[in-house]
Amino acid sequence: MSNIYVDRFEAENLVQRFEYKSFTPNPVCAQWHISQPDLLQLMSEADRAVGRLDAFADLIPDIDFFIKMHITKEATLSSKIEGTQTSFEEALLKADDLGPEKRDDWGEVHNYIDALNMAIASLEQLPISNRLIRQAHAILLKGVRGKEKQPGEFRISQNWIGATLKDAVFVPPIHEEVPALMQDLEKFINAEISGLPIQVPHLIKIAIIHYQFETIHPFLDGNGRIGRLLVPLYLIDKKVLKQPTLYLSDFFERKRRLYYDYLTNVRENNDIYHWLKFFLAGVVETAQKSVDTFQKIVALRNDIELNRLLKLGRKQKDAKKLIDELYKQPIMDAQGIAAVMGVHVATANRMITDFENLGILTEMTGYKRNRIYAFQEYIRLF
Repeated sequence: MSNIYVDRFEAENLVQRFEYKSFTPNPVCAQWHISQPDLLQLMSEADRAVGRLDAFADLIPDIDFFIKMHITKEATLSSKIEGTQTSFEEALLKADDLGPEKRDDWGEVHNYIDALNMAIASLEQLPISNRLIRQAHAILLKGVRGKEKQPGEFRISQNWIGATLKDAVFVPPIHEEVPALMQDLEKFINAEISGLPIQVPHLIKIAIIHYQFETIHPFLDGNGRIGRLLVPLYLIDKKVLKQPTLYLSDFFERKRRLYYDYLTNVRENNDIYHWLKFFLAGVVETAQKSVDTFQKIVALRNDIELNRLLKLGRKQKDAKKLIDELYKQPIMDAQGIAAVMGVHVATANRMITDFENLGILTEMTGYKRNRIYAFQEYIRLF
């Protein structure tokens, strides 16, 4: 098994093709060595931050209520990096509640949610594999922009980033090289279960995996979203996290220019050191923010359930059932509330009035009919 030293990393060189140069990355399935003290210290800090997040998530009752919101936020922001305009609140609505001009973007966000949920569920039977990655990609592009670009299949033609191939900012490897490169990446992801003598700290390893996947660019479309989806998927698969609670798309979206610059700098200058530092800094910041969000959720939940709902007297039991539904789906109409509660719409409307009086629900359309209600305090936490 070969060795790769971070301070002597070689990304590989450009390969001259007809009228353009493509980039063929070196394989990454190797034993990686890190000697830089500041990188080791940051890795330790990131490990502690993720460990704290995992421990804190363990303490929250019914955490599944809140996971859906985290995934929705991740899907919205990861899609936003690729130009999708759906807001977080719009992603929480039903497609029928949006104007026709917004439904395509909404569909892309919800495909991401479906792809991530499918992939996480599949980990109970299978490790991360190229087959699983392709299955997630097929869901990601189903019926939306890019649906004609071989959903679920590695590309069989050249792709590029930029206006034209001749003037591209980045040209990934030619398609004939993709299968071998993805096989190498799969071996690296699963080195410990394949018996390979490779021991790389998980947070360093997923940073390398993300870089390599984005560099291979194995699909004609959707590479960025699948590459970012791999981060929580890997952390769940390797038992670094018990729940999918860490998502980096918010960090990458806010620092989008740096995100692309650091990836480019690896390819052009063999500088993987600064990419690893950037990635680990994102892990630290994101884990800390996630803990902060969970703390605010607990505080809000205690205020509502130990203070506000008590004012409803005998209706507390039904109110508790409704608030649990709102943690999972914080924007609903009367018909939706009636359906999840198993009550008549008239009863649902009375419950809505109670929740409006308690400051839990806010009407968001301004209409007299077909009104939609939002649990705004909760939504704002995300």
